[in-house]
Amino acid sequence: QVQLVESGGGLVQPGGSLRLSCAGSGFIFAIYAMGWYRQAPGKQRELVAVVTSGGRTNYADSVKGRFTISRDSAKNAVYLQMNNLKPEDAAVYYCNAYYPGNNYWGQGTQVTVSS
Repeated sequence: QVQLVESGGGLVQPGGSLRLSCAGSGFIFAIYAMGWYRQAPGKQRELVAVVTSGGRTNYADSVKGRFTISRDSAKNAVYLQMNNLKPEDAAVYYCNAYYPGNNYWGQGTQVTVSS
């Protein structure tokens, strides 16, 4: 049974930081590309950042220089360090695991950015 469990969301003031974590199980974590997506109310889900099985990363333009994605295959975990958060970063953040033919999602964690 595949599981992706996110944690680390919450309320933060503009300019603050949060670190999201995602723990995966039930699949061969090391061969999957791992990503973070987000969905704000009334908007489509969008890619935030992705890290390939080989460690290459890619970021949405809106978060470049502020967010950092990393993975620890020994722990079957992927992280998203979010710095200098802005109100427009507020959304539900979803963990994703992708391998050709398989695409898994977590349940999401809420990030609220407000003073």
